[in-house]
Amino acid sequence: MKISHFLLIAVAVFALVTACSPTRFVPEGEYMLTKVSMKSTEKTVKTSDYRVHVRQEANSRWLNFMKIPMGIYCISGTDSTRRFNRFMHKIGEAPVVYDATLMEYSRRSIEGALRTKGYLKASVTADTVHSRKHPRRTRLVYSMRPGRRHYVRAIVRKYDNDTIRQTVEELCDTTRLYNGMPLDITILDEERTEIISRLRQHGYYNLNPEFITFTADTLENHHGALLTMNFKMPPGADPSMAYQRYRLGKITIHEEGIAPSRMDTTENANFRFVASTPGKLRKRVYHREVILDKDSLFNEEKTQFTYQGLNALPIVSYATVRYAAPEAGDSVLRADVYVNLNHPNGVSFDLEGTNTAGDLGGAASFTFTNRNLFRGAESLSLKLRGAYEAIKGLEGYQNQNYIEYSAEGTLRLPTLPVHLSTKYGRNIRGNSEFSLLYNSQNRPEFHRRLLTGTWGLNWYKRNRPNLQHRLDLLSLNYVFMPWISETFTKDYLEGDDPRYAVLRYSYENLFIMKVGYSFTYNSLKKKSATTLNRTNGYQLKFNVESAGNMLYGIAKTIGQTPNADGSRSMFGIPFSQYAKFDFDFSKSLLLNANQSLAFHAAFGICYPYGNSNIVPYEKRYFAGGANSVRGWSVRQLGPGSYRGHDGNIDFINQTGNIKLDLSVEFRSPIFWKLEGAAFIDAGNIWNIKDYADQPGGMFRWNEFYRQIAVSYGIGLRLNFNYFILRLDGGMKAIDPTSPSGRDHYVIVNPDFKRDFALHFAVGLPF
Repeated sequence: MKISHFLLIAVAVFALVTACSPTRFVPEGEYMLTKVSMKSTEKTVKTSDYRVHVRQEANSRWLNFMKIPMGIYCISGTDSTRRFNRFMHKIGEAPVVYDATLMEYSRRSIEGALRTKGYLKASVTADTVHSRKHPRRTRLVYSMRPGRRHYVRAIVRKYDNDTIRQTVEELCDTTRLYNGMPLDITILDEERTEIISRLRQHGYYNLNPEFITFTADTLENHHGALLTMNFKMPPGADPSMAYQRYRLGKITIHEEGIAPSRMDTTENANFRFVASTPGKLRKRVYHREVILDKDSLFNEEKTQFTYQGLNALPIVSYATVRYAAPEAGDSVLRADVYVNLNHPNGVSFDLEGTNTAGDLGGAASFTFTNRNLFRGAESLSLKLRGAYEAIKGLEGYQNQNYIEYSAEGTLRLPTLPVHLSTKYGRNIRGNSEFSLLYNSQNRPEFHRRLLTGTWGLNWYKRNRPNLQHRLDLLSLNYVFMPWISETFTKDYLEGDDPRYAVLRYSYENLFIMKVGYSFTYNSLKKKSATTLNRTNGYQLKFNVESAGNMLYGIAKTIGQTPNADGSRSMFGIPFSQYAKFDFDFSKSLLLNANQSLAFHAAFGICYPYGNSNIVPYEKRYFAGGANSVRGWSVRQLGPGSYRGHDGNIDFINQTGNIKLDLSVEFRSPIFWKLEGAAFIDAGNIWNIKDYADQPGGMFRWNEFYRQIAVSYGIGLRLNFNYFILRLDGGMKAIDPTSPSGRDHYVIVNPDFKRDFALHFAVGLPF
């Protein structure tokens, strides 16, 4: 079906939805609010920064264009006793009735926001403009007249306590305040919060932001203000306790599950433990995670780190720290740490449906978890998974289907190796992870076995949780092909035909031994499933890994003779040697309170050398799919201008060792938890070397830019905060498999059946 048919259907639906008059739902004598706009007399003042202060908006628009929710509401009648009308009212959106009270509240709020930014003489007016064509409709215009902005010409600091003055000058060596700065209350609040935070890290338990106030004197200068910071006890504060520095006394740790007849109360130099006998957690866990020390000054930051460290343990359900209010004249705080624990064991069962290029199937997995294996918050996870897929369209093979089963075990220790823990001390949190996976795949063409073992470290600094590091000290992968069908061997693997070089290498037994390092930096400290969605944040990922160097060195050292193809092996199994580098950047730009633009750029390269001429299949890149160029299905694009022709093996041939992905996506809420998106994707994959079975797939500086595929499309997302369900439809715009003409620029001659791809996924594409 041509895309023009869908456009006609969409126009017809839109006309039907919007044809009904919405003013019949508006009470007599009132007006429907059709639009709210803002304008400013100063170009430097962006109206979008103040949109959040508007308390009444017009009806919502899908993708900032169509008022579909209101149209759905208006399809119904006004009789609320009818079931159909009630249903349409529930899923739709009633026409917004103009409210003069909310208008005045918004006007004052915008005016106040301008003044907090230093526009002390700002004024805002609100005007209603009634429609001549539709007399019962009106639009609202807020006119902002900021005037000249006030600035700080001089800064004075006053203290009512000399000790506080000296402490602030010592601790706060940097400041946000300077002569000539705008008189911005937001900056003043940040300065006040920073000063109080520094003091509360050095024993001042009773201080809070109310101790600091600012006054601005604008009488002497028309637009310059004399700014005074006043550090003074607020009314009602106790002078004997306000500026007292407190130290911690004995720290008591309370573990749940205490039976009066089996209570264990033990002490050491720093802690007092109150727990059942024996305690569910070993005391060394508390020594590591509770970073409070007896006789040390009260430190609010260390208190927060203690919260975070304990609550990050899988066995801990909830942990909190409480300080006993000191009496007048007493400078010692009693700290109580309360720890509630989860049940140590848990099981889960998951079912999923699969669709691989039209072959339908299903999978089931069972997972057992122990959250406290050795009473040290160690986590052991054992997972069994089985999958089945009905394969059709294969000729010359036995009537078999795809069967997969796997077993995976992961042991996660909440500590790093001793030398790293000693070097970084309490300032770092991390874990050591050991995993072992066995995977078995039986297809009509071949049987494949994979055995993987990994030892990895994960860590971050307590004061920088948004910068995560991972180091794979050792990762071993053994790929074994116990059986390959005669048909598949005869058609693709026998002989020395160079057209099947990549394919042949992907079906050989292989041993991979690698090390790697990666980090992820997220500008938002609090992460969730909607990270970077409608924010002004960005995320940076970097990964580098290397394989085979140690094995190659050993083989050279012992004088091993190369095989007939010039490669060496270990225990009779060829090993792979390569270096891989990946870079990924995502950025979200907030357009207003609800809408944003998201940008994504990713580049990767994997270079085989030494013992390898081809990168292992598991390490190769592919393009297309829900997270790449969405006008193509997964593994249906590239490399370069290569056009797939044999569906049985193209999932191997359509891979490469260079990747480039570029995307821009407009995101906007629609209604309820439904969100919409419009996107443009570009990218492709290439190979470093010229393989005969991938014509046009080699990266060349004078050609690659003409081989970048482009697609466009729209998407719907159900945002449940903790996870997002996503449905994206992409259309090809530029097809690199055709060198030029209408087949290259398919956007000018779209064919829905040929150029459309639909993707369902969980989570955002970037």
